[in-house]
Parts: sequence; C-alpha cells; structure tokens
Amino acid sequence: MKNGNLLTAGIIVFPGSNCDRDAYFALTINGFNVKYIWHDFNQLLDFDLVFIPGGFSYGDYLRVGALARFSPVMSSVEKYILNKRGLVLGVCNGFQILTEAGVLPGVLTVNTSHRFICKDVEVEIINFDTPFINNVQKKILTLPIAHKEGRYIVIDNKLDPTNIVLKYKENPNGSFDDVAGIVNEGYNVFGLMPHPERACHSVLGSEDGNYIFQSIRRYLTGAESINN
Repeated sequence: MKNGNLLTAGIIVFPGSNCDRDAYFALTINGFNVKYIWHDFNQLLDFDLVFIPGGFSYGDYLRVGALARFSPVMSSVEKYILNKRGLVLGVCNGFQILTEAGVLPGVLTVNTSHRFICKDVEVEIINFDTPFINNVQKKILTLPIAHKEGRYIVIDNKLDPTNIVLKYKENPNGSFDDVAGIVNEGYNVFGLMPHPERACHSVLGSEDGNYIFQSIRRYLTGAESINN
C-alpha cells in the first residue's frame, strides 16, 4: 500500500454479479492494476482496494445480499477491514452485502415506489474528508442508479452524521435522510447505491465517478492525508 503508483484493486465476483466488468474498466482507466476475486477466495492481503460490485448476487434470493454475506470471501473482507489492510468500496449490491454483513450500519430495502429505478441522479457530497472523496472541487455529482431495493433505513433513524458521505438532491427511493452513501467508523469502508463505475467516460454522459476513484488513488499513494 502507498507504493508509488503500483496500486492493485481486487473485484469480488459472486454468482449473479453483473457490474464487475464495468468496475474493471473504471479502475483500469484510473490507474489501478485490477484482478478478479472469485467468491470462494480467502486471501486479500495483496490488494490495496477491494471492490464489491453491483448485480444480483445469488439471485437476490431471501433478501438482497443475504446469501453473499456468507460467502467464504466475506470473512476475509471482514479481516481485511479490521486489520486496515486497505480500502473497501461496495456499490449497489455491494453496499447491500456490506450492510447484511454488519460492516456498515443500516439495511437496504424496497424502494417506496416498489419499482425498479434506473436513471441519473444528482448527489451532494456531505463529507469531503474521507479516503473516498477528498480534494474534490465539485459539491454535486451526477451518477446513475439502477435498483429496486435501494431505500436505506437505519434502526431508530439514528446514524452518526459524520458517516454520511453522499445525499440525494431529490430522493428517488425513500432513503432515510436522503442517504446515498455512507462510510464506517474507521473510514476505510464506503457503501453507496449510485454507480460511479458507470460514470467514468464522456460517452456515458458523466465522468463524475472518476472523482471517487481518483480520491481513492490519492489517499492510497499518500498524496492526500485524511483527518478522522
């Protein structure tokens, strides 16, 4: 970690993941050496960043992320987080898996509309002082969402405000306090419902996702220090 420009990202692939190739492209163009990690892998020490992508892991049976949470790789993810080996980024289904695992607080449930929502949304950066968003000159990012179970809720509506990184400008799914993305207490895990990996090239309509990947890169290479 923090080894010049040689940063390695691992993308966890579960049965039913379908955003792993998008993640591979986004990370590659942002300067990461990228490898896929199959869901039964149990060694993550060589990775600076672990990316848990979107999709429908295990068909989203029982509950979104509920089965993936018990995959062998997730025990390695939890150790990786505890030992602060690097950063973990969970997008959409990845965010759902992290909440199911108890790594992030709260849970993701069915949108208030009970419909699948697929569109670009504006999100406001609430916390600029995390490894995942730092030294960003914009306050509003345009990112796509694609989910039916994206409504974030938390027990007793209690969430430390410092954990909130992104909020929807116009709440599309009924999430508590307009939450679109949060970090854990250690600031080394970030979960969000919008897809930054689908907003990393002009042909996609927005390149704002690159702000997140470049922030991660700056932090891991030591170009940006974070106070937390």
